[in-house]
Amino acid sequence: MKTTLAARRVNSRVFFVSAAITLVSMVIHCALLGFVWAEVEDRVLVQLSLAASFVLLGVGVRSGHMTPGVPGLLAGLACLVCMTGLILLTGGPESPYLMTLVCVPLLLSMFTPNTRLPTLVSLVAMVGAVALINVLADIPPRTFLPQMLTYGALGSVGLYAGKTYRKLRQAEQLAQEERLQALERLAESERLRRHAESERADMERLMMVGQLAAGVAHEVNNPLAFVKSNLHYLQHALTSTDRPADVAELHELLDETRQGVLRIQRIMTDLRQYSHSMDPPEKEGSLREAMEEARRLALSRLHSRSEVLLDVAEELPTVRLGQRHLMQVLLNLLLHAAQAVEEAQPERPAHILLKARRTSRDVQVEVEDDGPGIPRDELSLLFDPFHTPPRSTKGAGLGLALCREYVLRVGGTLTAENRPEGGSRFILTLNPSSNPSSASCSPSRET
Repeated sequence: MKTTLAARRVNSRVFFVSAAITLVSMVIHCALLGFVWAEVEDRVLVQLSLAASFVLLGVGVRSGHMTPGVPGLLAGLACLVCMTGLILLTGGPESPYLMTLVCVPLLLSMFTPNTRLPTLVSLVAMVGAVALINVLADIPPRTFLPQMLTYGALGSVGLYAGKTYRKLRQAEQLAQEERLQALERLAESERLRRHAESERADMERLMMVGQLAAGVAHEVNNPLAFVKSNLHYLQHALTSTDRPADVAELHELLDETRQGVLRIQRIMTDLRQYSHSMDPPEKEGSLREAMEEARRLALSRLHSRSEVLLDVAEELPTVRLGQRHLMQVLLNLLLHAAQAVEEAQPERPAHILLKARRTSRDVQVEVEDDGPGIPRDELSLLFDPFHTPPRSTKGAGLGLALCREYVLRVGGTLTAENRPEGGSRFILTLNPSSNPSSASCSPSRET
């Protein structure tokens, strides 16, 4: 497989740099010998041949016509041939350049670590060159054999180094492949998790739609049934000739029919508010102002004998719930408490306490009444959409669910419990806002 253009440029640059180093070395040798041509002619020719070999190999690598491993092998052989010639020209076994032969396998192991063939061939050729130099100098084999073994051992270091490098490279590649596989598995797991969450959200949405549809059908069918019955009776009374219609009775039927239509309208209004409960709320609200406004509106809807007491702690901060939603939550809690008291038997006026105080971490609001309390089996269902107590005849069961939705959206809590001394208690916990400038200044308690 052909190497990429960037890799070919890097490899060819190695040969060009080697050629330049060879030429610089040649100039230094000539300078040391005084540039006497008779003395440096052979050395110059050898080094020029080696530099030319490096240039040709660099051009071949840059063009992409050489397969990996071949340039290194040819470079090693060229080095050995030129170095052998230089050694023979400068004294044979006594030449100062003899030790340079052992450098060839070591250099090849550095420049061609991905394959062992160039290093192995250059090692064998280096040992053969040492033997050739000694044989041409008429040195007995027993004399230069230890030298050959020493050079061969040194050259084998390059062979072992190349093998170690390849093992390290393979280990790195294996680790990289394992990392990539782990990332792929993680990505697949994340994709499956998101798909499962999407399916679960779709199922929950369908379940909620089903619950809303069933709740709406149940709540609308009841008033719709007696509206339909009253209209049928009115039609019969107005068209019947058997007996004259009783005007008072007709007015009573009309009032019942009007109440039924208003109840259906109220159910639709509550449902529309619940469906828009995910709209972005206001950032903060004044608790004191909301409590006073909710108390005023609640008193206008309650019996004249009912009362709502305010107990507001000093310097209450603003809270992380919009003013409109905050007032709506408090009003719903007040009306729910009053309704629980007024629908109890025997009927009696409602006495409700609305108090607020600052804790170490948040702001807590409590709505207490003196009614019969909440049945134990209804406590866990109190905030579910369309849940209404069996004895209740008002509302569609969305008020408390809507209140909890508003509160949860800003990180607060809304719970209900029964008081030990009788009656029920709603506990609203809200986080104070970061702006302390809107805190109330003085406590109040009014009827």
